Formats: sequence, C-alpha cells, structure tokens
Amino acid sequence: MDRKDVDRMLEAARDAQKKAHAPYSRFHVGAAVLDEQGRVHAGCNVENAAYPLGSCAEANALAAMVLAGGKRAAAIAVVGDGEKPVTPCGGCRQKIREFAGADTPILAADRTRVLGEYTLGQLLPHSFGPEYLKP
Repeated sequence: MDRKDVDRMLEAARDAQKKAHAPYSRFHVGAAVLDEQGRVHAGCNVENAAYPLGSCAEANALAAMVLAGGKRAAAIAVVGDGEKPVTPCGGCRQKIREFAGADTPILAADRTRVLGEYTLGQLLPHSFGPEYLKP
C-alpha cells in the first residue's frame, strides 16, 4: 500500500465520518476499504433508536465494496475522534476477516493524523475465517 492509497482512504473515511448518523452516541465514525482493484469504498456509522439495529462504518464500507464487485480488502482505514485510536469493534473485526487476511493493514486515524497502524492479525489473532468452511 503506497502513500497515495493511504491518502485516498483517509480522505474517503474522513468524508464519510462527516455524514455519520449518530444522534444518540454522538460518536461519528468513517471507514474506507481499499479493494483488490485499487478502488476505495467508504462507509459511516448509522445509529438507530433501537441500538442493536445500528450499523458500523466498517461494515458499511465492506458492503459498499461488495456492491461494487470487490472481493478482497487490501487495506482499511477507520476515522474517529478520541484520545486513543479508534479500531474496529469485535463484530467488525470478524466481518473484515471475511474479506481480508491476517496481514491486511488497518489504520486508525482522527481528522488530522494516523494514530495507530495494525494488521488484522494483531486485532483478531487466531481468527476463524472462510477457509475453515470450504469442503
């Protein structure tokens, strides 16, 4: 992943963060997925008054990738405000695992800078993936 890809992902995730629907938590998150074809797909969190029915930015970015015909996440950026890096929740880590391997880079950033760089393997060690279900 080169600097140009990082910049495109961060720009898309930051733009998505501005569009988040988070009237309850007021915690706006944007995410962007770089697919195997070099395309960037963005998503934002969308809350619902019935809390469990909301959806995370990462899940929405993955859905946008799938809708566009993407098959594999080459890298992911997550943008959220806070003193600590905002990383994908546990559920999103497993959703990312469906489309990514242990070495897939995940960047955690705020509105101005990258606060942390991880791999999916660091965030979800010893994961269960689709290869376990293939005959």
